[in-house]
Amino acid sequence: MDETAFIGLGRMGLPMARRLLAADLPLTVWNRTRAKAEPLAAMGARIADSPAEAVRGAATVVTMVSDPAALREVADAALPGLPPDAVWLEMSSVGPEAVAELAGRLPAGAALIDAPVLGSVDRAAEGRLRILAGGETAPVDGLLAHLGAVTRCGPVGSGAALKLVVINAMIGGVAVVADALALAERLGVPAGTAERELRSGPLAGAAERAFHPTADYPVALAAKDVALAGDGLPVLEGVHRALTARPDLAERDLSAIRPGA
Repeated sequence: MDETAFIGLGRMGLPMARRLLAADLPLTVWNRTRAKAEPLAAMGARIADSPAEAVRGAATVVTMVSDPAALREVADAALPGLPPDAVWLEMSSVGPEAVAELAGRLPAGAALIDAPVLGSVDRAAEGRLRILAGGETAPVDGLLAHLGAVTRCGPVGSGAALKLVVINAMIGGVAVVADALALAERLGVPAGTAERELRSGPLAGAAERAFHPTADYPVALAAKDVALAGDGLPVLEGVHRALTARPDLAERDLSAIRPGA
């Protein structure tokens, strides 16, 4: 069976790698902090000492890192060891510009698929992510089946673009719900009444996310995803200011921006 390299074992990458190992896929893993990779050795993973070692001999390379700078750093280290016919499956939330940059750096025979995901750590652990794929997914359809349901979006970069659209709509919705709850408090509307009506109204999905008990999508990563949307979007620019105004919330889930959370 072909070897897969999995690079990036953070909040999302670790449960995703566990899913692949549970499916008996041969996996070599690398993470900047080696201690996060070590538990996977008991499941059969080989732990590499560098990205270049991880990708050497791999048919598929999966990256799940935090931002465009981290992806660029991984590419710098991994590309010298990348087999010329490898498939690079980029699953991070980095935006289409970073995907295009990576595509331009791959050797001529290598293929790139951008496949960012929607869903938090619970869905990653259960293999129920929504995967937004750009490019020809046939070489990795079997692998992706262990992680979730795939929406084929079009050419390389289209998955990353759609991810920004959807994730920013969600973040903006949660921010609106947070402000609505603050308004309710100001006007003396009981918190429980406001929550109930928000959950049953046109912003029900955003309200559900704002009160999600187990999601783990840090405010800092949400702010990064809003920043990736770029300039000229005044509502999202206001959301970004709100997300970065409270450094104490940076590592808490997005629902922490809700009053009383």
